[in-house]
Formats: sequence, C-alpha cells, structure tokens
Amino acid sequence: MKQLTLDLHADAPPLLENFVAASNADLLAALYEAIPVADVPQHLFLWGDAGSGRSHLLRSVVTAAAQAGRPACYVQAAEVADTLPEAPTLLLAVDDVEGLGPEAQIALFRAFNSARGQRMTLITSGCAAPLHLNLREDLRTRIGQSLIFEVKALNDDDRLAILNAQAATRGLRLDPDIVQYLLRHGRRDLTSLLRTLDALDAASLERKRAITLPLLREILQRDLNL
Repeated sequence: MKQLTLDLHADAPPLLENFVAASNADLLAALYEAIPVADVPQHLFLWGDAGSGRSHLLRSVVTAAAQAGRPACYVQAAEVADTLPEAPTLLLAVDDVEGLGPEAQIALFRAFNSARGQRMTLITSGCAAPLHLNLREDLRTRIGQSLIFEVKALNDDDRLAILNAQAATRGLRLDPDIVQYLLRHGRRDLTSLLRTLDALDAASLERKRAITLPLLREILQRDLNL
C-alpha cells in the first residue's frame, strides 16, 4: 500500500487514496476492508488528536462505499438529535462521538444493536480511546467492541517527504532551509502546509521569481490562516 500519494492538493476532496498513511497503514487497510457488505459486520472506532485526520477518513470511507454502490452516510455527532439513519447494509460513520447528547447516545446504542441483523457497518470516531469517553457505559461498551485504531499524527519526516513530493509534481524547487523554516514557523497540520505551498507557487508565478525565505516570510505574515 502506498504511504505517500501524489494527489494531496489542499482542495482535493477527502478520499482514502489521498490520505497519507504513514504510521496508519493498518488502519487504512481496515477501512478498505470495511467498504464491502459483510455477513458479520466488523465495526471500527478511530481516535486521535484534533487535526489527525479522523474526519477525513470517515468522510472518505463513506465516499468509497457510495461509489461501490453501498448505502452510506456520514454524520457529525453534534448534529444528531434522537435518531440515526438505519437501512439494510448501510455503512454509517458517526464523527466525534463525544459530542453526542443523551438521546443521541441512545440512538447510537440502538444502531449497534440492530447492525448485525441489517448487515450495517458502524465506523465511529472520538477524541480519546473508548475507556476515556464521557458516554453512557453501555454505549462505551459497544464502541469498545469495535476494531480500535489510534490515528497517529504525521512526524516531521512525513511532512518533509510530502512537501518535497508536492513541490516536485509542480516543478518547484524548495531549498531545505525553506522547508525547515516552514515546519518551524508555519502551522504544522497537513492542510495548512499544503495551502502555504499553494500560496508560494502562486506568488512565484505571479512575480516571476524563485521561492525564497523572504517570500515565505511575507506569505506567512500576510495570511494568518496559513
């Protein structure tokens, strides 16, 4: 399985193919295995820090299931009232389960109970491992019976490889000191890094000048969202 993909442009839609696996190769493989309908569904629970890619993965596996012809639905826990979608063979992704209210927790518990009979697959995510989630005990137990994966954040070597690969696909030359400065002084999540690279590419073309440290500093100071 490829661990670094080439289509990582910041505005690329969330797909399993454009998630950088790095230390999460087993998790990515499990998500691919969850796409087909199974006689005995295997549920998954993903946990990790904000910005680790949990939402990207849940949205991506729903997209992949829908493209494969399977009913699929993504919901944010904070938007759930007292019901959740249920249908035969549905792949249901519930993001940030710590945001479920009391009635919504009951709805998710019921979805787990009916999943096997309807061959539904539940893929859930949270900010912490099930043991540390502030949820009903019976729901925490159901979630804890899923395959549990920690979504591990990228390290600097991963970020460096991604930036260099992206620069190469665009025909850009990034000196090592530019990349190191960006990793030290810019926002370190992948989306922000790629947006900065977009901005550098655009500025370099507009001004017909090479990418330099002064240009990078100017962009970082100009756009606080990077």
